[in-house]
This record gives sequence, structure tokens and C-alpha cells, in this order.
Amino acid sequence: MFLGIEIGGTKLQLGVGTSRVGRLVARQRLEVDPAGGAEAILGQIREAAVPLIKEHRPKAIGVGFGGPVDTASGRTVTSHQVDGWTDFPLQRWCQDMLNLPTVVGNDADAAGLAEARCGAGREASVVFYTNVGSGIGGSLIIDGNLYRGGQGMAVEPGHLRPGLQADRPDQTVESLASGWAIAAAVQARLAEPISHSIHGMTARDPESVRQRLIEREDAEEQDAADLLSRCDGDLDRLTTKMIADAAREGNQLGREVFDRAAEALGWAIAQVVTLVAPNLVVVGGGVSLAGEKLFLAPVRRYVNRYVFPAYAETFEIVPSALGEDVVLHGALELAADAEQG
Repeated sequence: MFLGIEIGGTKLQLGVGTSRVGRLVARQRLEVDPAGGAEAILGQIREAAVPLIKEHRPKAIGVGFGGPVDTASGRTVTSHQVDGWTDFPLQRWCQDMLNLPTVVGNDADAAGLAEARCGAGREASVVFYTNVGSGIGGSLIIDGNLYRGGQGMAVEPGHLRPGLQADRPDQTVESLASGWAIAAAVQARLAEPISHSIHGMTARDPESVRQRLIEREDAEEQDAADLLSRCDGDLDRLTTKMIADAAREGNQLGREVFDRAAEALGWAIAQVVTLVAPNLVVVGGGVSLAGEKLFLAPVRRYVNRYVFPAYAETFEIVPSALGEDVVLHGALELAADAEQG
């Protein structure tokens, strides 16, 4: 029995189970307040883990961390969502506070390992996993083993820069397709006055053009009002889930922003497929829960547009089989691997 811990930008999960099974005997989910920083999250871990350890007596701890990790030292490199994690000795902290051997890995690495061993990728020899949540990460698993690259961390599709014009570090796929990016894009659109161009309106009758502009403006105002009502008029409270719900119910603004995110992610997946030719692509994370029609089907369409044509139809793109617990299962796998040496 092992204890798995997932530390994300918006959620914290702890679970107890065994490896290569895909089933948990205990699980706790806690909300993360990014304003509290790493210190607040560490306090939550200590409070939740102690009773789980006392009841289930796990042999070791595996941690899936939402950011780059120096796996050799067990230190977190940084977090792109929560302050306080830069060069933090997370492995040592867990061992000192919880008195169990601990291994720390990136959350996408952990999730990909879980999907390859006990999830959607059990029958595939080469699995590429990407999680789309508050950030975007990825991992590559070959014959059940995690590919770590020459520096101990590899496969970061969210940090690809789409196009030669993206010459700044912040101009990434993650800035276009993550959950926070989707919410920010809609917030920006709602904060701007509605304006329209007559570009693309080819009707020769000026009255017809004017009527079409009015209709479009009315529709956008209705979409904006719908989204504002879902967050009680407070744009800071508008979430990706609210936007997804609205889009599924016909909100065109929500659909447009999701489609833009799907295109950015589809482009990134196409680059990875072109380079490493996986048998299977697994898409997980909170944004993927928007569903087949709104998100996964458009992602597949854009992957087909941008991938090396010779690789078309040689791979599948599927949702995570382990759902929101995928990182926990991966953390259990990391702990089991470390115990076996």
C-alpha cells in the first residue's frame, strides 16, 4: 500500500492504494488557495496525510507536482501558478514531516505513467499523455517506462511556442489553451466594448449589411449577458467550467474561445506526434472534461490538420481512462517503482 499526493494549481488530492490496479481505497480532495502559497498547501498536506497514514500504514509516498521537478534531488524547480515552490525540498519535507520514504515527480509524468500501465494505454507500446488544466504538461511512456530526457524532465507541450512570431517565453500553447487561458480570453472579451467590422460581409445592399451587424451585436450581447449571469457579474469568478457549460448550451463566445484553445492544443499534439510517433495520445486534465463535442473532437480535427501527413491515421486520441484521479494513480506508480529500486 502506498500514499499518493497530487499538488496542482487549483486542487490538492491524497489517495491510498496499490500500483498497477487503478483503484483507490481512500481519497481526499482539497481546494487550493493560490494566494496562500506553498506554505498553506504544505499545511493542508500535513493535516490530511497524518490520519491516512495512521489508518492505512502505507510503505512509501509518491508525489505528483504541478510543475517542473528535479527528480534526482526531490526538489521542485518552480510552479507557474503558486508562489513558494521555487527550489523547494519537497521530498525531504515529506520524509521529515510524514516519516515515510518519498519520491517526487512532475504531475504529467505521473499521470502518463498511470494511463500507460493501468489506464487507456495498457495495450500501447508508446503513449503520449498531455494534461490540460490550470497548466499544460505532458509525458512520454515507452513500454511502460517513463522517458525522462537528458535532464531528468522532458516532453513539455504547453511550453511550445506556436509560430516563429512567438519569440517571448510567455507566448506558449499554455497561454492559449490552458484552463486559466480560456477563462482569461473570455474575461478580456467581456471587458471590451462590442465592435464589428464589415469585412467578410459581401452583401451589396447597405441595409442588409446594417441588419446583419445588428443581429450579430444582439447575439454577442446575449452571449455576454449569459456568461456574466453565471458569475454573478464578477468576471474574476468566471471559471472554465462555467464557460464550457455555456458553450454546450449554445453560447457562441464560449464556443469560439474553446475552439481557439483546441486549435492551439491540436497544433502542439501534432508536433509531438510528428517527432515521436506514439501509438496513442491520451488527453486528461480539467479542460478535457469539457467533453467530446466541445473539446476532444475539435482537437482531433486540428491535429489532423497540422500533423505530418505520413502519420495520419497511425494513432488514436482518447480521453483519460482514470479521470480526475489519474495523477494520484501515477503517484502510486512512482512510489512503487522507487520501493522496487
